Amino acid sequence: MTHLPDAALAHAFEASWPPARTERAGGFLVGLGEGAGGRVSSALALPDWRPEDIALAEAQHRAWGQRPLFRAWDGDHALIAALKGRGYGLVIPTLVLEAPVSALTDRPLPPVTGFALWPPLAIQRRIWEAGNINPARQAVMDRVALPKAALLGRLRDRAAAAGFVAVAGDVAMLHGLEVLPDFRRQGLAGWMVRQAAFWAAEQGATRLALAMSEANAAAHALYRGLGFTEAARYGYYAPA
Repeated sequence: MTHLPDAALAHAFEASWPPARTERAGGFLVGLGEGAGGRVSSALALPDWRPEDIALAEAQHRAWGQRPLFRAWDGDHALIAALKGRGYGLVIPTLVLEAPVSALTDRPLPPVTGFALWPPLAIQRRIWEAGNINPARQAVMDRVALPKAALLGRLRDRAAAAGFVAVAGDVAMLHGLEVLPDFRRQGLAGWMVRQAAFWAAEQGATRLALAMSEANAAAHALYRGLGFTEAARYGYYAPA
């Protein structure tokens, strides 16, 4: 395990959750997050990055009023060493998991359990907001320039879950999966993942991927049970 994603997965990962804008700072691309979290407000190293470029990326973060934050795949050893040498520490180690779409579409969803549509309904936006997927994060979904769908999950005749999926090439990425507290531990999250896979299959995707915090044991158990395996690891690096 190199902890580095293949090219198709890396492309889908970035294109399915884009910053409001990016600015090149030396050998880094710095994302403007506008309050939508670390994924879109971090700096990414380009192949020609140099250690002295870290200061340029920091300056761009500060120009936007953002705390300097870098995102590095676990296999990017030289970058991680350079960041640690400048006093950066690892925060939020994260796993990228993937599963074959065919392994998730082997059984039909129960009737009226899952739907894939765009644009999202007001109830989907309310479910996201209840789970800390705020309007800024929802704006990320709105600007994704790929085939995409908002997932709606229902249980006991109630709208109970929401999610987002987008596809780039043969890879579909699942983001923003949220189940309302009263409907958790009843199998709905698993059906939502399967609904994402059915939609992805219609778009020609052959695998479904997602990112999750390494510390999220409940999510890890869910995805492992569905047949997901680790494809890559990354972490955020912030000043100590």
